[in-house]
Amino acid sequence: MRLTPVEKPKSLLVRLLLRALRRQFGRSLTPYSVVFARIPSAVWSQLGIYWGLARGMRLDRGLQFLVQTHVARLNGCSFCVDIGRAMAVYQGLTFEKVDTLDAFRTSAAFTPAERAALAYVEEATRTKRVDDATFAELRRHFDERAIVEITWLCAVENYFNLINVPLEIESDGLCAIATQRRAA
Repeated sequence: MRLTPVEKPKSLLVRLLLRALRRQFGRSLTPYSVVFARIPSAVWSQLGIYWGLARGMRLDRGLQFLVQTHVARLNGCSFCVDIGRAMAVYQGLTFEKVDTLDAFRTSAAFTPAERAALAYVEEATRTKRVDDATFAELRRHFDERAIVEITWLCAVENYFNLINVPLEIESDGLCAIATQRRAA
């Protein structure tokens, strides 16, 4: 990690948020101790994104999880992969497809719609553009709202990754904590 987490942030909002996150996830989240402890005003935009993810999406939760995990893996963001897996545990999702994401194009575990969404976000993440054939395949399976949601999920995940990866913020072990909590 390139910056030391701030253990006792000056901002009351960040201190309260870290306490709430410890209760929810079983520990403080490193990006909050590193980033938001230093720029507390950015917390509001972050919370808005989380609100949109939790309440504004109509896409199937499983597809959301696949899209976000695929983007996080492409970008090498181990924190995001970890927190995504933890959230999946809490939501009762399985890792069957996630553990075979590298083979989404050929694996029978993935539906044609999932393949189209994953190919779309992969191309968008790698090149920041998608060719007409990729978009046409996505459009065959999703309406305009779903296409925008998939695009927004891709953008949001890339945003999270661009905070964590350059600062070398790694996994917090959240999936292991979630698994232990669910088993108890």
